[in-house]
This record gives sequence, C-alpha cells and structure tokens, in this order.
Amino acid sequence: MSTTTAGNAARDDRPTTGGPADSAFVRACRREPVPHTPVWFMRQAGRSLPEYREVRAGIGMLDSCRRPELVREITLQPVRRHHVDAAILFSDIVVPVAAAGVDLDIVPGTGPVVAEPVRTLADVERIRPIDPADVSYVDEAVRLLVGELGNTPLIGFAGAPFTLASYLVEGGPSRNHLRTKALMHGAPDIWHALLGRLAEITLTFLRVQIAAGVSAVQLFDSWAGALSEADYRRFVLPHSAAVLGGLAGAGVPRIHFGVGTAELLGAMSEAGADVVGVDWRTSLDAATVRIGPDKAIQGNLDPALLFAPWPVIEAEVRRVLAEGANTPGHIFNLGHGVLPETDPEVLTRVVALVHEASAS
Repeated sequence: MSTTTAGNAARDDRPTTGGPADSAFVRACRREPVPHTPVWFMRQAGRSLPEYREVRAGIGMLDSCRRPELVREITLQPVRRHHVDAAILFSDIVVPVAAAGVDLDIVPGTGPVVAEPVRTLADVERIRPIDPADVSYVDEAVRLLVGELGNTPLIGFAGAPFTLASYLVEGGPSRNHLRTKALMHGAPDIWHALLGRLAEITLTFLRVQIAAGVSAVQLFDSWAGALSEADYRRFVLPHSAAVLGGLAGAGVPRIHFGVGTAELLGAMSEAGADVVGVDWRTSLDAATVRIGPDKAIQGNLDPALLFAPWPVIEAEVRRVLAEGANTPGHIFNLGHGVLPETDPEVLTRVVALVHEASAS
C-alpha cells in the first residue's frame, strides 16, 4: 500500500510496471495474460461501507456526485478496504441527464424521480445536449482520482440510453415498464428521437471521463432485461451501438452490462463493447457461447450469496473462477451490485480468495 499526500491509501503495489494500462484489470479486458483474475464489485463504493454512510450523512445523492473531493474520497474507500483491482467512479446514471436540464431528484429508498415525464416530441426537444463544461465536476473528480490511484485503474461509467429513457418516460423506477413499451411501439419516432438524444448525452459524458484519465468505461443497461431480443434489436441496439461505437478510437476498454439479459447477450455483444457483463442467472460457460470468443467476460457471483456461510461463498467463488477460466478473458464481479446490508469483511475475503485461487 502507498499513502498519498492527502493521507489516503491507494493500492499501487501490484506486480505491474506500466501503470493502469498494464494492470491485471485492463489486461483482462483486452484478453491478455494476467497474474491473477482481477476483481472489482459493482456498487463497491456505497451503502455497505460504514465510512461511506459517514461521509454521505446529510448530503443528497446528486449533490454528492457534484462534489469532486467527496467523489474522490468515496471512490477510494473500497480500494483501501478491499484491495480490489479497479476503482469505479462514484456517480449516478442520471447525472448527465440532470446536467441536460431534466428536473429530477434521487429519492432515498425510491431512486430517480422525474418531475415531468417524457411523453411527446416536445418533451424530447426540451432535453438539451450537454457540453463538457456542464459536468466539469466529473472531470475534476476523475483527475483527482487518477493522480491518487497509482497503478490501480479507474472505471468511468454511464447509463445506457434505454435505461435512462425508461426513467424519463415512466417518471421513476418501474416494475413493468408499461409506458416505456407503449411509447416504444406506439410512437417509434418519439422513441428514437429520445434515445438518439440520450445517446448523444451519454457519449459526451463518457468522453469527458476518458479525457480526464479513466482507464475503462462501463455502460449500464440495467433494465434491458425487460425486453425481448426482437425489441432490443429494433429499439435499443442502434443507440447503445452509437455510444460504444463512438468510443471505438478512445483507447480504453468498453464494458457493457445489463440485468436479466440472458436472451440478449448475443445482441448486446454486437453493440461494440470489449467486455460483456453477465448477471448471476446465466453461467459464464453458457454466456461465453452466446457472447462469442472475441469478447472478455465479467461476472457473476450472485450478490445474495454473500450472506451465506463462508464455506458456501468460497465454493461459489471457486465455481465462478473455474467457469471464467474457460473464457477468453475473465474479470470477477458480482452478477449485480453490492447489496447495502452486505458485510464489508466478506467482500474483503472474496477479493483475497479470488487473488489467491487464480494466481498463476
């Protein structure tokens, strides 16, 4: 471990010499040989950590995302505690949408809530493109982190156009996506205009993070699993491809992840990512067949299993590693985010186990 002048420990002691680009995480993204299977966790910087709850006390989510020093601290917390192989920028998928002028708030216990849901073409036209200056606080936070993380890579991220659209159309989280699907099929011109605008915003947001120094980016399509493959291909894939394809020359690995997407993995792999994330419902063996041999794979321990006795967790970790060993490149992760009630010590033990069990 090393301690920076700001007094924050960052993990830069892995056996790499070329900085983050030569880290186990980035090498795995590129399907290159690694000294061990890299591991990080979606939502690793969050409510499972007491230090996170302490620094976030009394500060709203969107406000937290706009404070570079706070973002720096929260992003570093799981790196210090768990010794994960990558940090992920603390932010939220609706940050760029809010920067585009959409009136929304992130309500504790609910999620993003939109004051005026999108239903018409006029509603779409009120969502303006963003300029890098609109999210300068993200640029500043990334630069602070890159200067402090040493050899540990930083992952930037954004929400995919479909998932962002589902919040904007529904007005908040939805179990059945009724209004989203009705708009998609009933007014495809409005739908494609909305997703086209969101793809543009998302691409700008990710380019800001890349320019500031992130080593990889992940595009989250959390709600894509609500769609059939036919609907995904017709209404979603072109817009996700516009984002990921727009980053083809950026020089950083691109990860694409969705939940409940077993039947969509083949289509999602066509969107242009270098790595496809897999949730816990699909074995990595089966996922690799659907994704194809030219992509790395990320996943996929069920986050609920972290509440089981340690022998169960250990057996499941080893199973995921064994399946991952058969893929062209494997990054160990959960099949979705860390649940708030998770014991942080269990996460630390999982990281140590992954490193030990996969060391070459």
